[in-house]
Amino acid sequence: MSAPLHHRYVLRCVDRKLELGGRTRIMGILNVTPDSFSDGGRFFSCDDALRQAEQLIAEGADVLDIGGESTRPGALPVDLEEEIRRVVPVIEALCKRFDILLSVDTCKSVVAHAALEHGARIINDISGLTFDAKMAQVAAQSGAAVVIMHIKGTPRDMQQNPLYEDVTGEIHDFLARQMSYAQEQGIQADQIVLDPGIGFGKRLEDNYTLLRELARFHDLGAPLLLGPSRKSFIGKVLDAATDDRLEGTAAAVTAAILNGAHMIRVHDVRIMKRVARISDAIRGILS
Repeated sequence: MSAPLHHRYVLRCVDRKLELGGRTRIMGILNVTPDSFSDGGRFFSCDDALRQAEQLIAEGADVLDIGGESTRPGALPVDLEEEIRRVVPVIEALCKRFDILLSVDTCKSVVAHAALEHGARIINDISGLTFDAKMAQVAAQSGAAVVIMHIKGTPRDMQQNPLYEDVTGEIHDFLARQMSYAQEQGIQADQIVLDPGIGFGKRLEDNYTLLRELARFHDLGAPLLLGPSRKSFIGKVLDAATDDRLEGTAAAVTAAILNGAHMIRVHDVRIMKRVARISDAIRGILS
């Protein structure tokens, strides 16, 4: 059986474009937080963040996703001004030093607006435009690309007994609704990426179902982003600590790509880029 067809898209990101559907794109994770589940505190200072960014770029990241608020299970919200203080100087410095597409991982419209003013071109909103009523307006007015992700609940409570009857179908319906809402608010179709939200308000088996059934989202007509990197659904099966989930992440990344992901969001860029190259070769993409 052949791998699912990866439809090709050109994602508009303000004044830049990103082609999706050929080789898998790599979004490198840059958390400028003291408490993220995997690398919290490691790149909290601007200098440390810039050094890590330089490494991720050298390893082959196509996009850097900068986040100033942890979204790990149980995480509490960060004050608006503090989140801006964390992400904006890093984004500003990155734009001066490197020519790379930058994403801001936030669900706050004020943070997104500030990040876009200083050089970010993608809004990665874990709430799928549901936490902040002004987020869609920011994306529409700026022309930024926006990642619409599914979450059940909030980071603080999302893993407290999430339940689904048909996890893929329910998330498919949510993403369809939010795509329609986004376009009603003025966001164009070529600005939208969809993410089913692996690990965000999902039971163990839900995450594996989503990986297995990812192709069901193709009919929505938008590129797909998956972020399985180092997450607990891998650790629980392998009985492995956060920093010992490399092989599990590689397996999840392979499954995601073969089932239709256009972009993967990962910590370990060099290794996962190699995994993606082999996955792409299986798909018939050798360049």
